[in-house]
Amino acid sequence: MRKPKIAIIGTGGTISSLANHPLEILNYGASGLLDCDAVVAMFPVLNELADILPIPFKAVPSFNIYYPEWRDLLRLIRDTERGNPDLDGFVILHGTGSLEETAYFLSLTVETAKPVIITGAQRPPSALSSDAGLNLANAVRAAVDPACRDMGVLVLMNDELHAARDVTKTSTLRLDTFRSPDTGPLGFVDGDAVTIYRKALRGRAPADRFDISNLEELPRVDILYCYTGSDGAAAQAFVEAGARGVVSAGFAPGYTGDADAAVLSKAVRENGLVVVQASRGGSGRTFESARARDSGFIPVDNLNPQKARLLLALALTRTSSSEEVAQLFRFY
Repeated sequence: MRKPKIAIIGTGGTISSLANHPLEILNYGASGLLDCDAVVAMFPVLNELADILPIPFKAVPSFNIYYPEWRDLLRLIRDTERGNPDLDGFVILHGTGSLEETAYFLSLTVETAKPVIITGAQRPPSALSSDAGLNLANAVRAAVDPACRDMGVLVLMNDELHAARDVTKTSTLRLDTFRSPDTGPLGFVDGDAVTIYRKALRGRAPADRFDISNLEELPRVDILYCYTGSDGAAAQAFVEAGARGVVSAGFAPGYTGDADAAVLSKAVRENGLVVVQASRGGSGRTFESARARDSGFIPVDNLNPQKARLLLALALTRTSSSEEVAQLFRFY
């Protein structure tokens, strides 16, 4: 029987870092990030699971990854699939800080229906009881499993498979940091099997993907974090900086303070700014309240602010109509 073939793309992060002591789990990577070949070589057991095709990519801290890296990553996935018709799926190694943003962006733009599993680590491979090796092995196991095909981009951390749209990092240091607050995981990778219990229903690539093949940059979209006593200065700065969209990370269940709302609603009326109403609460959906409707703000449902920013930026590549943007948020 043919052994499955999996491409592993390394982008850096804790899973690609080493420390100088097994108990050092906070300060590591001083000598740089390992490339994908070096990470794969640390775990030869991977070759028992699949034929591994390490793919070179930039190794950068996750907080430095944005549109140029995402665009190059999409091209790399496309070109790798075209050059390897026998490929069964992809595993992407990523730093956990912005892992959810890369996962969500890819889930809206990737061209392949083959499994794309993104994983990382909370502790470097050199640490005692590191999660790096098992996360990587379980990501490969998920990528070869037919149940994960056409499921959209999935995040594998701590034995759990999550939809890219729903998952978020909830703790700075704990191993169970990645959770989907409103929906829970889609399934699990245990010692004996990959088990999927449900599918995500919202729009996702490749069937409903945003085509960014000719896009040089994303429209500027900023996030306004709401807090008591804000005088609207940050909101005004975003408007003056030329933002085409703003995500209001409002008070739960989704309210923007008066001073900020006054600045943003004026820009909606006079400058064509598109404002979407999110919540800083960490879970739960925002809705079309009378307050938001009067201000011209669009609810984001249960997307967190950082993901609402990405969807709004992609939406603005298609339209500047508030009604059409609202439809896209209801669909995705």
